[in-house]
Amino acid sequence: MRLTLWLLLAATTAIPLTAQTRPRGRDLGIPFPGKAGPLNAITDVPGIAVGHVTLIEGEGKIVPGKGPIRTGVTAILPRPRGNWDPVFAATFNQNGNGDMTGINWIKESGFLEGPILLTGTHSVGTVRDAAIQWQLKNGREFVFTYPIVAETFDFLNDANGEHVKAAHAFQALDRAKPGPVEEGAVGGGTGMGCNGFKGGIGTSSRVLSTEQGGYTVGILVQCNYGGDLRILGVPIRSEITDLRTCTVLTEPLSRPWTAGIPRCTATGGGAASKPDERDEHEGRGSIIVVVATDAPLLPHQLERIARRVSLGLGRLGSFAGNSSGDLFLAFSTANAGAAKADGTPSLVMLPNDRIDPLFRATIEATEEAVVNAMLAAQTMTGADGIRVFGLPGDRVVQALRKYNRMQ
Repeated sequence: MRLTLWLLLAATTAIPLTAQTRPRGRDLGIPFPGKAGPLNAITDVPGIAVGHVTLIEGEGKIVPGKGPIRTGVTAILPRPRGNWDPVFAATFNQNGNGDMTGINWIKESGFLEGPILLTGTHSVGTVRDAAIQWQLKNGREFVFTYPIVAETFDFLNDANGEHVKAAHAFQALDRAKPGPVEEGAVGGGTGMGCNGFKGGIGTSSRVLSTEQGGYTVGILVQCNYGGDLRILGVPIRSEITDLRTCTVLTEPLSRPWTAGIPRCTATGGGAASKPDERDEHEGRGSIIVVVATDAPLLPHQLERIARRVSLGLGRLGSFAGNSSGDLFLAFSTANAGAAKADGTPSLVMLPNDRIDPLFRATIEATEEAVVNAMLAAQTMTGADGIRVFGLPGDRVVQALRKYNRMQ
Protein backbone atom coordinates (compact mmCIF):
# COMPACT_ATOMS: atom_id res chain seq x y z
CA MET A 1 0.00 0.00 0.00
CA ARG A 2 2.80 2.44 0.90
CA LEU A 3 4.51 1.77 -2.45
CA THR A 4 1.24 2.31 -4.32
CA LEU A 5 0.64 5.64 -2.55
CA TRP A 6 4.21 6.75 -3.23
CA LEU A 7 3.88 5.98 -6.93
CA LEU A 8 0.62 7.92 -7.09
CA LEU A 9 2.23 10.87 -5.34
CA ALA A 10 5.21 10.78 -7.70
CA ALA A 11 2.90 10.76 -10.69
CA THR A 12 0.88 13.76 -9.48
CA THR A 13 3.97 15.97 -9.19
CA ALA A 14 5.07 15.29 -12.77
CA ILE A 15 4.01 18.15 -15.03
CA PRO A 16 2.79 16.84 -18.42
CA LEU A 17 4.43 18.27 -21.52
CA THR A 18 2.69 21.18 -23.20
CA ALA A 19 3.18 22.83 -26.55
CA GLN A 20 6.22 25.09 -26.65
CA THR A 21 5.01 28.69 -26.79
CA ARG A 22 8.19 30.77 -27.12
CA PRO A 23 9.84 31.03 -30.55
CA ARG A 24 13.08 29.26 -31.37
CA GLY A 25 16.04 31.04 -32.89
CA ARG A 26 15.15 30.37 -36.51
CA ASP A 27 11.52 31.30 -35.85
CA LEU A 28 12.84 34.76 -34.97
CA GLY A 29 14.84 34.87 -38.19
CA ILE A 30 18.25 34.51 -36.56
CA PRO A 31 20.52 33.49 -39.46
CA PHE A 32 22.38 30.60 -37.89
CA PRO A 33 24.84 29.02 -40.32
CA GLY A 34 24.27 25.57 -41.76
CA LYS A 35 21.30 23.55 -42.93
CA ALA A 36 19.12 22.21 -40.11
CA GLY A 37 17.15 18.97 -40.31
CA PRO A 38 13.34 18.92 -40.59
CA LEU A 39 12.86 19.18 -36.81
CA ASN A 40 16.11 21.02 -36.06
CA ALA A 41 16.52 18.56 -33.20
CA ILE A 42 18.59 15.59 -32.07
CA THR A 43 15.67 13.42 -33.18
CA ASP A 44 16.51 14.23 -36.80
CA VAL A 45 19.03 11.41 -36.41
CA PRO A 46 16.88 8.34 -37.22
CA GLY A 47 15.96 6.12 -34.29
CA ILE A 48 16.58 8.62 -31.48
CA ALA A 49 13.85 9.40 -28.94
CA VAL A 50 13.62 11.98 -26.14
CA GLY A 51 11.31 12.21 -23.11
CA HIS A 52 10.97 14.51 -20.10
CA VAL A 53 9.46 14.60 -16.64
CA THR A 54 9.18 18.07 -15.10
CA LEU A 55 8.65 18.66 -11.37
CA ILE A 56 7.49 22.10 -10.18
CA GLU A 57 5.96 22.71 -6.75
CA GLY A 58 6.03 25.31 -3.96
CA GLU A 59 7.66 28.71 -3.50
CA GLY A 60 9.60 30.74 -0.93
CA LYS A 61 12.64 29.88 1.16
CA ILE A 62 13.85 26.31 1.19
CA VAL A 63 12.29 23.91 3.66
CA PRO A 64 14.74 20.98 3.37
CA GLY A 65 13.08 17.92 1.93
CA LYS A 66 9.86 19.75 1.06
CA GLY A 67 10.74 22.38 -1.52
CA PRO A 68 10.42 24.54 -3.47
CA ILE A 69 10.83 21.94 -6.22
CA ARG A 70 12.20 22.86 -9.64
CA THR A 71 13.77 19.74 -11.13
CA GLY A 72 13.15 16.76 -13.42
CA VAL A 73 14.59 14.09 -15.70
CA THR A 74 15.32 14.00 -19.44
CA ALA A 75 15.84 10.66 -21.20
CA ILE A 76 17.46 9.95 -24.57
CA LEU A 77 17.18 6.58 -26.31
CA PRO A 78 20.03 6.19 -28.84
CA ARG A 79 18.22 3.41 -30.70
CA PRO A 80 14.50 2.69 -31.20
CA ARG A 81 12.72 1.38 -28.12
CA GLY A 82 13.49 -2.30 -27.56
CA ASN A 83 16.67 -2.22 -29.67
CA TRP A 84 19.52 -2.78 -27.20
CA ASP A 85 22.32 -2.84 -29.76
CA PRO A 86 25.18 -0.71 -28.33
CA VAL A 87 26.46 2.29 -30.28
CA PHE A 88 30.01 3.52 -30.75
CA ALA A 89 30.62 6.46 -28.40
CA ALA A 90 33.20 8.72 -26.79
CA THR A 91 33.32 11.47 -24.17
CA PHE A 92 35.28 14.65 -23.52
CA ASN A 93 35.42 16.94 -20.48
CA GLN A 94 36.12 20.60 -21.15
CA ASN A 95 36.05 21.17 -17.39
CA GLY A 96 35.46 18.28 -15.05
CA ASN A 97 33.55 19.75 -12.11
CA GLY A 98 30.55 17.54 -12.81
CA ASP A 99 29.44 13.95 -13.07
CA MET A 100 28.51 11.60 -15.89
CA THR A 101 28.23 8.01 -14.73
CA GLY A 102 29.28 5.02 -16.80
CA ILE A 103 31.93 6.75 -18.89
CA ASN A 104 34.84 4.56 -17.79
CA TRP A 105 33.42 1.68 -19.81
CA ILE A 106 32.74 3.94 -22.78
CA LYS A 107 36.39 5.00 -22.74
CA GLU A 108 37.57 1.42 -22.35
CA SER A 109 35.22 -0.36 -24.77
CA GLY A 110 34.19 2.39 -27.18
CA PHE A 111 30.52 1.48 -26.74
CA LEU A 112 27.49 3.13 -25.16
CA GLU A 113 24.93 0.64 -23.84
CA GLY A 114 21.36 1.69 -23.06
CA PRO A 115 19.74 5.09 -22.53
CA ILE A 116 21.20 8.45 -21.52
CA LEU A 117 19.55 10.40 -18.69
CA LEU A 118 19.99 14.01 -17.54
CA THR A 119 18.93 15.40 -14.16
CA GLY A 120 20.01 17.57 -11.22
CA THR A 121 23.30 16.99 -9.41
CA HIS A 122 22.00 15.25 -6.30
CA SER A 123 19.55 13.03 -8.17
CA VAL A 124 22.16 11.12 -10.17
CA GLY A 125 22.17 8.06 -7.90
CA THR A 126 18.41 7.65 -7.89
CA VAL A 127 18.15 8.03 -11.66
CA ARG A 128 21.07 5.67 -12.29
CA ASP A 129 19.54 2.91 -10.19
CA ALA A 130 16.15 3.43 -11.83
CA ALA A 131 17.73 3.10 -15.28
CA ILE A 132 18.92 -0.39 -14.41
CA GLN A 133 15.46 -1.49 -13.32
CA TRP A 134 13.77 0.13 -16.33
CA GLN A 135 16.02 -1.77 -18.73
CA LEU A 136 15.33 -5.05 -16.96
CA LYS A 137 11.61 -4.35 -17.05
CA ASN A 138 11.79 -3.63 -20.77
CA GLY A 139 13.58 -6.83 -21.72
CA ARG A 140 17.27 -6.03 -21.80
CA GLU A 141 19.43 -8.90 -20.62
CA PHE A 142 22.81 -8.27 -19.01
CA VAL A 143 25.10 -9.56 -16.29
CA PHE A 144 25.86 -5.98 -15.22
CA THR A 145 25.55 -2.55 -16.81
CA TYR A 146 26.74 1.02 -16.30
CA PRO A 147 23.92 3.52 -16.96
CA ILE A 148 24.81 6.92 -18.36
CA VAL A 149 23.41 9.67 -16.13
CA ALA A 150 24.71 13.24 -16.32
CA GLU A 151 23.91 16.26 -14.16
CA THR A 152 23.98 19.99 -13.72
CA PHE A 153 23.21 21.83 -10.45
CA ASP A 154 19.58 22.99 -10.35
CA PHE A 155 20.03 26.02 -8.09
CA LEU A 156 16.35 27.01 -8.39
CA ASN A 157 15.50 23.73 -6.65
CA ASP A 158 15.70 22.32 -3.14
CA ALA A 159 18.62 20.35 -4.50
CA ASN A 160 19.25 18.36 -1.31
CA GLY A 161 15.62 17.32 -1.00
CA GLU A 162 15.81 14.16 -3.18
CA HIS A 163 12.59 15.07 -4.96
CA VAL A 164 13.40 13.03 -8.07
CA LYS A 165 12.21 9.47 -7.47
CA ALA A 166 12.72 6.27 -9.41
CA ALA A 167 9.18 6.61 -10.77
CA HIS A 168 10.12 9.90 -12.44
CA ALA A 169 13.05 8.33 -14.26
CA PHE A 170 10.73 5.53 -15.41
CA GLN A 171 8.24 8.11 -16.68
CA ALA A 172 10.85 10.04 -18.62
CA LEU A 173 12.08 6.85 -20.27
CA ASP A 174 8.55 5.67 -21.01
CA ARG A 175 7.69 9.05 -22.54
CA ALA A 176 10.72 9.08 -24.85
CA LYS A 177 9.60 9.33 -28.47
CA PRO A 178 10.89 10.51 -31.83
CA GLY A 179 9.66 13.79 -33.27
CA PRO A 180 9.73 17.34 -31.90
CA VAL A 181 11.61 17.86 -28.62
CA GLU A 182 10.18 20.12 -25.91
CA GLU A 183 12.77 22.75 -24.93
CA GLY A 184 13.38 25.24 -22.14
CA ALA A 185 12.63 24.72 -18.45
CA VAL A 186 11.63 21.08 -18.81
CA GLY A 187 12.98 17.73 -17.68
CA GLY A 188 16.49 17.80 -16.33
CA GLY A 189 16.76 21.46 -17.31
CA THR A 190 13.90 22.69 -15.13
CA GLY A 191 15.89 24.38 -12.36
CA MET A 192 18.79 25.68 -14.43
CA GLY A 193 20.14 29.11 -15.42
CA CYS A 194 22.43 29.83 -18.38
CA ASN A 195 24.59 32.85 -19.23
CA GLY A 196 22.73 34.96 -16.67
CA PHE A 197 19.27 34.08 -18.02
CA LYS A 198 16.95 31.07 -17.60
CA GLY A 199 18.47 27.92 -19.06
CA GLY A 200 17.37 24.35 -19.62
CA ILE A 201 17.03 21.87 -22.47
CA GLY A 202 17.76 22.87 -26.06
CA THR A 203 18.37 21.04 -29.30
CA SER A 204 19.42 21.58 -32.91
CA SER A 205 20.67 19.60 -35.91
CA ARG A 206 22.63 19.91 -39.11
CA VAL A 207 22.31 17.92 -42.36
CA LEU A 208 25.33 17.63 -44.60
CA SER A 209 25.11 17.98 -48.36
CA THR A 210 24.90 14.94 -50.60
CA GLU A 211 28.51 15.53 -51.64
CA GLN A 212 29.53 15.45 -47.98
CA GLY A 213 27.64 12.21 -47.38
CA GLY A 214 24.21 13.52 -46.41
CA TYR A 215 24.80 12.65 -42.75
CA THR A 216 22.91 14.24 -39.85
CA VAL A 217 24.37 15.63 -36.63
CA GLY A 218 21.97 16.24 -33.74
CA ILE A 219 22.71 18.07 -30.49
CA LEU A 220 20.85 18.16 -27.17
CA VAL A 221 22.08 20.38 -24.34
CA GLN A 222 21.22 20.85 -20.69
CA CYS A 223 22.67 24.33 -20.17
CA ASN A 224 23.32 25.78 -16.73
CA TYR A 225 26.69 27.49 -17.19
CA GLY A 226 27.97 31.04 -16.80
CA GLY A 227 29.33 33.11 -19.65
CA ASP A 228 29.33 36.42 -21.47
CA LEU A 229 26.48 35.58 -23.79
CA ARG A 230 27.15 36.23 -27.45
CA ILE A 231 24.97 35.24 -30.36
CA LEU A 232 26.55 35.39 -33.82
CA GLY A 233 29.29 37.44 -32.17
CA VAL A 234 26.92 40.06 -30.72
CA PRO A 235 27.44 40.81 -26.98
CA ILE A 236 23.90 40.12 -25.83
CA ARG A 237 24.79 40.32 -22.12
CA SER A 238 26.09 43.85 -22.67
CA GLU A 239 22.91 44.84 -24.52
CA ILE A 240 20.40 43.45 -22.00
CA THR A 241 21.48 44.72 -18.59
CA ASP A 242 18.16 45.09 -16.74
CA LEU A 243 17.28 41.41 -16.30
CA ARG A 244 19.93 40.40 -13.80
CA THR A 245 19.11 37.42 -11.58
CA CYS A 246 17.42 38.64 -8.40
CA THR A 247 15.37 37.47 -5.44
CA VAL A 248 11.85 38.45 -4.43
CA LEU A 249 12.63 37.69 -0.77
CA THR A 250 14.61 39.55 1.88
CA GLU A 251 17.93 38.27 3.19
CA PRO A 252 19.08 36.13 4.78
CA LEU A 253 18.10 33.39 2.37
CA SER A 254 18.42 29.64 3.03
CA ARG A 255 21.81 29.05 1.41
CA PRO A 256 25.01 30.97 2.18
CA TRP A 257 26.13 31.18 -1.45
CA THR A 258 23.02 33.20 -2.31
CA ALA A 259 24.26 36.16 -0.25
CA GLY A 260 24.59 39.20 -2.45
CA ILE A 261 21.94 38.25 -4.98
CA PRO A 262 20.12 41.59 -5.36
CA ARG A 263 16.46 42.19 -4.67
CA CYS A 264 14.11 42.28 -7.62
CA THR A 265 12.54 45.64 -8.35
CA ALA A 266 9.27 46.65 -6.74
CA THR A 267 7.47 45.66 -9.94
CA GLY A 268 9.14 42.24 -10.02
CA GLY A 269 11.70 43.11 -12.67
CA GLY A 270 15.35 42.18 -12.64
CA ALA A 271 18.13 44.10 -10.97
CA ALA A 272 20.25 46.32 -13.18
CA SER A 273 23.88 45.48 -13.85
CA LYS A 274 26.81 47.08 -15.57
CA PRO A 275 27.58 45.68 -19.05
CA ASP A 276 30.70 43.89 -17.76
CA GLU A 277 29.29 42.82 -14.38
CA ARG A 278 28.84 39.13 -13.66
CA ASP A 279 27.43 37.42 -10.56
CA GLU A 280 29.72 35.02 -8.73
CA HIS A 281 27.05 32.34 -8.43
CA GLU A 282 26.94 31.93 -12.22
CA GLY A 283 30.29 30.15 -12.22
CA ARG A 284 28.78 27.24 -10.31
CA GLY A 285 26.78 26.17 -13.35
CA SER A 286 27.56 23.47 -15.88
CA ILE A 287 26.50 22.12 -19.25
CA ILE A 288 25.89 18.64 -20.62
CA VAL A 289 26.03 18.24 -24.40
CA VAL A 290 24.97 15.05 -26.20
CA VAL A 291 26.00 14.72 -29.85
CA ALA A 292 24.34 12.10 -32.06
CA THR A 293 25.08 11.27 -35.68
CA ASP A 294 24.34 8.61 -38.26
CA ALA A 295 27.77 9.10 -39.83
CA PRO A 296 29.91 5.94 -39.58
CA LEU A 297 32.45 7.11 -37.02
CA LEU A 298 34.64 5.01 -34.75
CA PRO A 299 35.23 5.93 -31.08
CA HIS A 300 38.46 7.84 -31.67
CA GLN A 301 36.66 9.94 -34.30
CA LEU A 302 33.70 10.51 -31.98
CA GLU A 303 36.07 11.86 -29.35
CA ARG A 304 37.27 14.36 -31.94
CA ILE A 305 33.64 15.31 -32.54
CA ALA A 306 33.01 15.73 -28.80
CA ARG A 307 36.00 18.06 -28.51
CA ARG A 308 34.48 20.40 -31.10
CA VAL A 309 31.54 21.10 -28.78
CA SER A 310 33.90 23.42 -26.88
CA LEU A 311 34.25 25.63 -29.95
CA GLY A 312 30.48 26.02 -30.19
CA LEU A 313 30.28 27.03 -26.54
CA GLY A 314 33.20 29.40 -27.02
CA ARG A 315 31.22 31.20 -29.72
CA LEU A 316 28.56 31.83 -27.08
CA GLY A 317 30.96 33.33 -24.56
CA SER A 318 31.52 30.34 -22.29
CA PHE A 319 34.74 30.45 -20.27
CA ALA A 320 34.39 26.94 -18.76
CA GLY A 321 34.81 28.21 -15.21
CA ASN A 322 36.50 26.34 -12.38
CA SER A 323 33.16 25.34 -10.84
CA SER A 324 31.62 24.30 -14.15
CA GLY A 325 31.11 20.74 -15.31
CA ASP A 326 31.32 20.92 -19.10
CA LEU A 327 30.81 17.27 -20.07
CA PHE A 328 30.23 16.07 -23.62
CA LEU A 329 29.14 12.71 -25.06
CA ALA A 330 29.11 11.80 -28.75
CA PHE A 331 27.75 8.62 -30.34
CA SER A 332 27.07 7.16 -33.77
CA THR A 333 24.07 5.04 -34.71
CA ALA A 334 25.92 3.54 -37.68
CA ASN A 335 27.65 0.14 -37.67
CA ALA A 336 24.75 -1.81 -36.21
CA GLY A 337 25.82 -5.12 -34.73
CA ALA A 338 29.40 -4.01 -34.08
CA ALA A 339 29.16 -5.09 -30.44
CA LYS A 340 28.00 -8.66 -31.07
CA ALA A 341 29.99 -11.26 -29.20
CA ASP A 342 30.52 -13.75 -32.03
CA GLY A 343 32.16 -13.54 -35.43
CA THR A 344 34.17 -10.65 -36.79
CA PRO A 345 31.99 -7.60 -37.46
CA SER A 346 32.55 -5.70 -40.67
CA LEU A 347 32.78 -1.99 -39.90
CA VAL A 348 32.39 1.10 -42.04
CA MET A 349 34.41 4.22 -41.23
CA LEU A 350 34.30 7.71 -42.65
CA PRO A 351 37.82 8.70 -43.76
CA ASN A 352 39.42 11.36 -41.59
CA ASP A 353 39.87 13.51 -44.66
CA ARG A 354 36.07 13.78 -44.90
CA ILE A 355 35.32 14.56 -41.25
CA ASP A 356 35.65 18.36 -41.36
CA PRO A 357 31.98 18.99 -42.30
CA LEU A 358 30.94 17.01 -39.20
CA PHE A 359 33.22 19.17 -37.05
CA ARG A 360 31.59 22.29 -38.41
CA ALA A 361 28.10 20.82 -38.01
CA THR A 362 28.81 20.01 -34.35
CA ILE A 363 30.04 23.53 -33.61
CA GLU A 364 27.11 25.20 -35.35
CA ALA A 365 24.42 22.96 -33.86
CA THR A 366 25.85 23.33 -30.35
CA GLU A 367 25.66 27.11 -30.60
CA GLU A 368 22.08 27.02 -31.84
CA ALA A 369 20.93 24.41 -29.32
CA VAL A 370 22.02 26.58 -26.39
CA VAL A 371 20.27 29.63 -27.86
CA ASN A 372 17.12 27.55 -28.40
CA ALA A 373 17.23 26.41 -24.77
CA MET A 374 17.46 29.98 -23.51
CA LEU A 375 14.81 31.38 -25.84
CA ALA A 376 12.37 28.61 -24.94
CA ALA A 377 12.84 28.93 -21.18
CA GLN A 378 10.36 31.25 -19.51
CA THR A 379 11.13 33.40 -16.48
CA MET A 380 11.09 31.27 -13.33
CA THR A 381 11.07 32.06 -9.61
CA GLY A 382 12.43 29.18 -7.57
CA ALA A 383 13.97 28.31 -4.22
CA ASP A 384 14.78 31.30 -2.00
CA GLY A 385 12.67 33.46 -4.28
CA ILE A 386 15.47 33.55 -6.84
CA ARG A 387 14.11 34.80 -10.13
CA VAL A 388 15.91 34.07 -13.41
CA PHE A 389 14.58 35.75 -16.52
CA GLY A 390 13.87 34.15 -19.85
CA LEU A 391 15.95 35.52 -22.69
CA PRO A 392 13.62 37.95 -24.54
CA GLY A 393 13.61 37.06 -28.22
CA ASP A 394 12.53 40.50 -29.38
CA ARG A 395 15.47 42.15 -27.64
CA VAL A 396 17.88 39.58 -29.05
CA VAL A 397 16.63 40.44 -32.54
CA GLN A 398 17.00 44.14 -31.76
CA ALA A 399 20.62 43.62 -30.71
CA LEU A 400 21.42 41.49 -33.76
CA ARG A 401 20.02 44.19 -36.02
CA LYS A 402 22.03 46.86 -34.22
CA TYR A 403 25.21 44.95 -35.06
CA ASN A 404 24.05 44.21 -38.64
CA ARG A 405 23.68 40.45 -38.08
CA MET A 406 20.04 40.60 -39.19
CA GLN A 407 18.05 42.76 -41.57
